[in-house]
Amino acid sequence: MAKVLILGANGKIARLAEHIFVDTTDADLRLYLRNAGRLKDFADSHKLVETVEGDATDVAALSESMSDVDMVYANLAGGNIEDEAKAVVEAMHAEKKTRLVWISTLGIYDEVPGKFGEWNNKTLGNYITTYAAAAKVIEDSDLDYTIIRPAWLTDKPEVDYEVTQKGEAFKGTEVSRRSIAQVVVDIFQDPDKFKRESIGVNKPNTDGDKPAWY
Repeated sequence: MAKVLILGANGKIARLAEHIFVDTTDADLRLYLRNAGRLKDFADSHKLVETVEGDATDVAALSESMSDVDMVYANLAGGNIEDEAKAVVEAMHAEKKTRLVWISTLGIYDEVPGKFGEWNNKTLGNYITTYAAAAKVIEDSDLDYTIIRPAWLTDKPEVDYEVTQKGEAFKGTEVSRRSIAQVVVDIFQDPDKFKRESIGVNKPNTDGDKPAWY
């Protein structure tokens, strides 16, 4: 039975992915987060789910949590995300793990065109620079990574998305968190899907100068 390590397991996308994993796959889940108590009820109610408390910059703790997993899914955030990326890569090397799914953000390659791109750069500011640095750490590694660059996120209960590749202009302005969670689970079920690719993910027909709801 395959096992997934989910870093930043209390994040909104991660929690949606966890439910999809439990409902649609037979995966074992190891949930890694700073406060394991936040997901205790979820873990206690599913026999294939366990929690681990730890910091995503702690290479030793990361390595230990990766020892028997098949895929690492990193749903991390914050100003130290570049340090987290370095720690994850180091731990994966130490444990000879290769498959990584990494959630990033749109705009890290200045790939968002037009007025929406200008608005996105202005609104996100240094956030983009920080996430770009983290993504570069992942891309410069020899891991079988998939970097996911979502559009602006909604809580719509839908799976409706299209994909652009690195080097292509980003499309659309928004996408549901559920769509991103589904992409993560799809990669687990087909590990060659989007391997060593950085993909933009958006809901079709949502072009505009900014997200409609903003």
